[in-house]
Amino acid sequence: MSDVQIDIRNVSFQYEYTNVLNDISLQVCQGDFLALLGPNGSGKSTLLKLILGLLKPMGGSVELFGENADKFKQREWIGYVSQKSNAFNSGFPATVREVVRSGLAKKTGLFKRLPRDANQRAEEALKLVGMERFIDRNIGALSGGQQQRVFIARALISEPKLLILDEPTVGIDHENVQAFYDLLVKLNEEQGITMVLVTHDVNTVSNRISHVACLNQTIHFHGYRREFDTLPEEKLSAWYGHAVRKVH
Repeated sequence: MSDVQIDIRNVSFQYEYTNVLNDISLQVCQGDFLALLGPNGSGKSTLLKLILGLLKPMGGSVELFGENADKFKQREWIGYVSQKSNAFNSGFPATVREVVRSGLAKKTGLFKRLPRDANQRAEEALKLVGMERFIDRNIGALSGGQQQRVFIARALISEPKLLILDEPTVGIDHENVQAFYDLLVKLNEEQGITMVLVTHDVNTVSNRISHVACLNQTIHFHGYRREFDTLPEEKLSAWYGHAVRKVH
């Protein structure tokens, strides 16, 4: 099997008469840690839906692990953490264990019985994100940063090869953001999980990231982080449509 996990070729998409994506080509390979950058309205959410098979491209193709995205069946290979996790209902009556176990429904089916080792797998997933001591705590009693770690554990319980995170630090205080990124690096390097981090904030690109893709209706840049670091701020500002300052 090829080490290319996401293969996007000449993809275009529009809503009614509004062009959203134009001739997008992008590859993500095993072990990459890609930051997908772009301002609000740049097409990041649409591109995610195309990758996840929720939308079909109007032109071009999207493949996951060598198969067409809308026909791809091994959904447990892909973990997804939505930015909506940060808006989680704090009154929801579920323990951390129950939230993480629910991640197995992607593999077993929503109304099928979970495997006998579901509790053990939940504990192992929580250990990976440093949240095992909270396993019996109500999810609503945790901080925003702790909840995000739990939702990552929920994504990890099915042992994914690829983890996609959509604006995962929204609602997390600044002091915990760096620890959160350190966690992602650990999962990338020690567990070998490919990472796609979607963000509008250019300053999240640091030495933790291996690759960068700049999206604003089309791909303006895709390459190694060290190449991105050499780009002048004027060029980034032109792509973004407003002034951009890089902070290292």
